[in-house]
Amino acid sequence: MPAFPTDEWFQAFIGAVNASAAYEEYAASWEGDAVLQIEAEPDKGVPEDVYGLLDLWHGKCRGGGVVEASRADAAEFAIRAPYSRWKDVILGDLEPIKGLTQGKLRVRGDLPKILRFVRATQELAYIAGEVDTTFPDD
Repeated sequence: MPAFPTDEWFQAFIGAVNASAAYEEYAASWEGDAVLQIEAEPDKGVPEDVYGLLDLWHGKCRGGGVVEASRADAAEFAIRAPYSRWKDVILGDLEPIKGLTQGKLRVRGDLPKILRFVRATQELAYIAGEVDTTFPDD
């Protein structure tokens, strides 16, 4: 069972995204890579920021995983939050669009574009929750 937020977890997530017919339908016209920036929380077992890249294209994820900050900076979108907020998203305790509009998740990039793909964004969060996951603070 992969631990969040490791490259192993992101690879399992990418596999699950690519297996999702619902995501493929909802994101059929999406073009753009995104980075999930998991901000460090050393007291919860995440000693430094982690950058998880998703190369999203027309309902599939063409690749990605944990990357260096310099690669993360080049992504079209970046969504940042502390580790514990991402954990809430994965566990289904924080809906991502609500998190974005409330400022609990912060976005760099074209927020209106993300909001045009609400169902795809929600499906990504659902898929993340379906990945068998361990957390460093559990």
